[in-house]
Amino acid sequence: MKLSLSLATAVLALSATMASAHDFKAGALKIGHPWSRATPAGAKVGGGYLSIENTGTTPDRLVSISVPFAARAEIHEMATKDGIMTMRPLEQGVEVPPGAKVEFKPGGYHIMFMELKQPLKQGEMMKGTLTFEKAGSVDVEFKVDSIAAKGGEGEHKGH
Repeated sequence: MKLSLSLATAVLALSATMASAHDFKAGALKIGHPWSRATPAGAKVGGGYLSIENTGTTPDRLVSISVPFAARAEIHEMATKDGIMTMRPLEQGVEVPPGAKVEFKPGGYHIMFMELKQPLKQGEMMKGTLTFEKAGSVDVEFKVDSIAAKGGEGEHKGH
């Protein structure tokens, strides 16, 4: 019985560690669950998604992203205006107001990985660096989900 209880405790502790292992911190900023979709062979672009929560009292701004698996990464916004969907790079980055959470997700803010050097394969963790105006740089890992991933809450529990 004692061994079973110890084993159960160890499994629970490991599960708790794994559940929070895919969150990152930069000063007052919490970066939640960076992820991407798998890409087909030969694809030249991919997308990156995450959340940024500012627990501080002053605004900050995501100004750039760098990744070794693409020639460059850009911050983009997708929006629909008058029934027309547009996508544009955000040269000034994205502000994260104090007390707010900004979501990078399909159909909204997102990261474009341009000129991929390799396909993004499901199950891989791809390294990247986010740079903020005030909080500085933070290393993260993008978990590559299936090519059809939608980024729903259920898909990212336990990352």
